[in-house]
Amino acid sequence: MTVPLALVRNDSQSRHHSEGHPERPARVTAILERIAEDPGLNTLPWLDPGRASRDLPLLVHDPEEVERVEGMAVRGGGWFDPDTYCTPDSYDVALDAAACAARAVDAVLDGEARCVFAVIRPPGHHATAFRPMGFCLFNNAAIAVRAGLRGGATRVAVVDFDVHHGNGTQDIFNYSPEVLYTSVHQFPWYPGTGLEQDRGAGKAIGATVNVPVPATTDGDAWLQRFDARIAPALDAFRPELIVVSAGYDAHALDPLAELRLTEATYRAIAERVRSLADRHAGGRSVWMLEGGYDLGALASSVAVQLTVLAASEPRAVHSV
Repeated sequence: MTVPLALVRNDSQSRHHSEGHPERPARVTAILERIAEDPGLNTLPWLDPGRASRDLPLLVHDPEEVERVEGMAVRGGGWFDPDTYCTPDSYDVALDAAACAARAVDAVLDGEARCVFAVIRPPGHHATAFRPMGFCLFNNAAIAVRAGLRGGATRVAVVDFDVHHGNGTQDIFNYSPEVLYTSVHQFPWYPGTGLEQDRGAGKAIGATVNVPVPATTDGDAWLQRFDARIAPALDAFRPELIVVSAGYDAHALDPLAELRLTEATYRAIAERVRSLADRHAGGRSVWMLEGGYDLGALASSVAVQLTVLAASEPRAVHSV
């Protein structure tokens, strides 16, 4: 029997930690504690993530990028750039996160679950084919996309609602017409990419939809842009699977950005993505945890989205 929502996590994530860094194990701990205390969520099934393998990052990353992460870990850790650290265990932790991404996709394609939320770290959407960056080592969302294509999906859409543009995911699929990449993100802001005129390349022109928004954009304005640009793009593309880069750093309380989303906004986003998945993909969506650095806002925003995804019947979606 297909369950509405399943969860997966990489328990090794606590071994990827640098003192004082905002991308820290407490992020996942806060989410897990919120799930445990919510009677509507604490009975959700957890998937066994399965065996980690370097073959998974190699689906989207150049071998030298994978070797760079492995080598840094073997040498005792260090920094790839001023934002992105590596511990002696980070390579294994990142492989475990990639395994969770692939397991999530297998579960929805095999009918175990309608959707799967991966409570994983480190995040991934900034990691390009050739370099770790922006807190990210391997690109979990891109790995999920490639696993979906490998598993038989012919059209996969990415919905990225992290406050930062997912430059790595866009770059990896820039020439891939079978992948639609969409993002609403603060601009100008790190990493400085995601211009509206960036629409893909080659046969994939039009398969990238960037919606940059200015600082102080609130939830209503954000949703208006989603309804005007992102939803029509997905309707035209008709994805067979939706991969979500689920970042919560656009929340008004987040210390690393300047947008003004709330838990109500994140609930509305989940309702919209679920409706699009139901309409085109048989309900199939997989959600990869990306950013979100205020622990309370992160945990509560994830919880409201899980509540939407776990419901047996979808709520009506109302445009703003």
